[in-house]
Amino acid sequence: MADKKLQVIPLGGLGDFGMNSHAIRYGDDIIIVDAGMMFPDSDMLGVDIVIPDFTFLLENRKHVRGLILTHGHEDHIGAVPFLLADLNIPVYSSPLTLAMVSRRLDEHDLKDKAKLIPVKPRQVIELGPFKIEFINATHSMPCCLALAITTPLGVIIHTGDFKVDPSPIDNEPFDLHTLAEYGKRGVLLLLSDSTNVERPGYTESERAVRPKLESIFKNAEKRLIISCFSSSIPRIQQIFEVAKDFGRKVAILGRSMTSTTEICHSLGLIEIPDGLLLRPQDIMESAPSKVCVLVSGTQGEPMSALARVAVDNHRHLSVSKGDTVVLSARIIPGNEKPIYRMLNHFARRGAETIYGATSPPVHVSGHASQEELKLILNLVRPRFFLPVHGEYRQLSKHAALAEHLLHGRLEKSFVMDSGDVLEIDKNGARRGESIQLRRVCIDSGSLDDVVEDVVIRERRHLAEDGFVLPILAIDKATGKLEGLPEIVSRGFISLDDGAPLLAEARKIVNKTFQDSKAEERGDWGVMQEKIRNDLKRFLSKETQRRPLIAPVRIEV
Repeated sequence: MADKKLQVIPLGGLGDFGMNSHAIRYGDDIIIVDAGMMFPDSDMLGVDIVIPDFTFLLENRKHVRGLILTHGHEDHIGAVPFLLADLNIPVYSSPLTLAMVSRRLDEHDLKDKAKLIPVKPRQVIELGPFKIEFINATHSMPCCLALAITTPLGVIIHTGDFKVDPSPIDNEPFDLHTLAEYGKRGVLLLLSDSTNVERPGYTESERAVRPKLESIFKNAEKRLIISCFSSSIPRIQQIFEVAKDFGRKVAILGRSMTSTTEICHSLGLIEIPDGLLLRPQDIMESAPSKVCVLVSGTQGEPMSALARVAVDNHRHLSVSKGDTVVLSARIIPGNEKPIYRMLNHFARRGAETIYGATSPPVHVSGHASQEELKLILNLVRPRFFLPVHGEYRQLSKHAALAEHLLHGRLEKSFVMDSGDVLEIDKNGARRGESIQLRRVCIDSGSLDDVVEDVVIRERRHLAEDGFVLPILAIDKATGKLEGLPEIVSRGFISLDDGAPLLAEARKIVNKTFQDSKAEERGDWGVMQEKIRNDLKRFLSKETQRRPLIAPVRIEV
């Protein structure tokens, strides 16, 4: 046993935000911590999500003992269906996280095959040579777990995503006592969240948002529309409580917001006062001063509930002058344009918009700032340190922080990329031989549409189904179409055989444009998505093929 090596293999989450997944191996036995996804870069045309490359796990499938999930955010659980489709292993996590995973598995018809095993803080399980204790952690959602993984060579502490919230909404604080106990006994390796390492001080408690919410409710004269991440369950709880205090009923719009609220209410993680909820179809019939609408779509996603409300294309809600729109969420870097475009639509309708940095804050982070990171380092006092969950500059800063703070006690910190291997034996820790990883791109969210590289996917797509370019000539002054759209296609259907089909396709594109609201027509990002969806549905039905569709706008 003493001659065997312990390996930590990041399959994702180092150098990127998202795709968090780590394999931990001792001898032949492997456990996996998290299996997350991330959204594609803007140049990954046609790709819906990106997941880690699980080839290493599949090649060693007989040695994989189980999957452990720290919490229910998509960047930690989004790839679970794709992993379980090829690897039938048990999954361990909190009841909330497993409920959110179960919803994803149900979408892929995997729910009945999966072995989902609920655990709770302070519980210990054994998987091969690994003994795992679950430790309650605080984050931007409840039921988050840090892990103490005891191996034959020592203890690995994995913090998961966390902040040290002294007054969490659910009154379940971070179990720092258990971390300190492990620190006293000796910790071999610490893996810790690096997201906010560049922020000095402490991250505010979730309760810091309440004064701002109360101020907003107090000053809002008409309808109040609030959007937050659907997984921000403590935020949703506070909105319910403040709405009750100010005599407003709450309607919920958006699939993810509705689903998450239902799951949390069924598990007793959200309390909804009697008579508080309002049916979506009753929003416009109710007195505006008595209505609060909770909507998903904080990042301006083109077809999200909030984006559709912004262009007056939602069947249950229309925003008018004097309404208040609140974005109670972080603007994720890279999403600024669609978010500000959406906020502009609300401003044009005469609504007041509240977002970004305010005092008191309308949003607080779920990740630890420098002082909390120092606290964890001081409590755990690891022999070796591996910063995780962040881009390379953040991992590097976190490693430097640990080396400065634990000077003389920390033997070494490692700044690594996904695919690098940290190898530990009785003689110490070092970089091992890296494994080759490629990003796996998923088209349409289907288990059958996994491609290993976006270039391969596009080449195969073009070779098999060709492409279709709807070309719309739009009058720059009026925003109206100058005649029927043109359709250019290559590799999809011959001009002679396809003339009737393409003629009908022109009508589909024209109808989509003409049936859209004026504000939608003025937002090319929204129109592209609508045209692409309608045309994709029509062509797939008529030909059973899926060409690449790229709408083009020409201003005349």
